[in-house]
Amino acid sequence: MLRWIKRIVIGLFLSQLLYIIILKWIDPPVTLTQLSGLFGGDGLKRDYVNGDEISYNMKLAVISSEDQVFPDHGGFDWKSIDKAMKHNERKPNRVKGASTISQQTAKNVFLWQGRSWIRKGLEVYFTKMIEWIWGKKRILEVYLNVIEMGKGIYGAEAAAQAYFKKPASKLTRREAAQIAACLPNPKKYSVKPLSGYVSKRSGWVQRQMNNLEDDADIQEIIK
Repeated sequence: MLRWIKRIVIGLFLSQLLYIIILKWIDPPVTLTQLSGLFGGDGLKRDYVNGDEISYNMKLAVISSEDQVFPDHGGFDWKSIDKAMKHNERKPNRVKGASTISQQTAKNVFLWQGRSWIRKGLEVYFTKMIEWIWGKKRILEVYLNVIEMGKGIYGAEAAAQAYFKKPASKLTRREAAQIAACLPNPKKYSVKPLSGYVSKRSGWVQRQMNNLEDDADIQEIIK
């Protein structure tokens, strides 16, 4: 029995490792998050594209909005995590997250939504693995293809077509900022029609884009 359990564990480990390596070059198939949205009635709109088919503005916008130290960390922004933990201790009814783009990518590609300790533990594992195996450019490319950017809308290409009737490669700074502004809760915050929250936050995102654009480390990732 122990021998069989050991073989199963080793087999599962090697299988997921191979899957992670394959996804360095191949787009992921449908994710658990996408299936959940589909069967939950939100629908499923997505269209995976290569990184060079996504607007420079869109790449800069999500970094500016979601993870401004993305080029510099190894998967986790420990300062933000510490701040979020202290905030959540003071205000347990208003939980604040501190997930990096790497963490969000790992969660959306390999796992399910939720706050259980099991999922968080697996998220840590997959986050480190994609940091080591994929690298920042690939992580950002996959993130921009799988992340939900509206109810049932996944990825920058589907969002660009749904909201602005154009490919993701043609998104302007304003349009990219509006899409990025909905990411804290894309089921709640609307790009079309433009919600008050997205309108206000997109202005902040554009200012952050202006501030961060000349950062050499960010330029190396988004160009």
